[in-house]
Amino acid sequence: MPAKLLRLPDVKDLTGMSTSTIYAKMSRGEFPKPIKLGARAVAWRIADISEWIESRPVAA
Repeated sequence: MPAKLLRLPDVKDLTGMSTSTIYAKMSRGEFPKPIKLGARAVAWRIADISEWIESRPVAA
């Protein structure tokens, strides 16, 4: 089964982070990198984003 992909607006909705925060975390290796769809398009695997969300600590 092919992996489901999320574009940036969906990733922002799921994580609650802004575009600049997502890209800053990616550059520091703290967030999954996207896959390239074309010359100017990227998307994230939903499994990678879900795994990242699950790995976050729960607020007390």
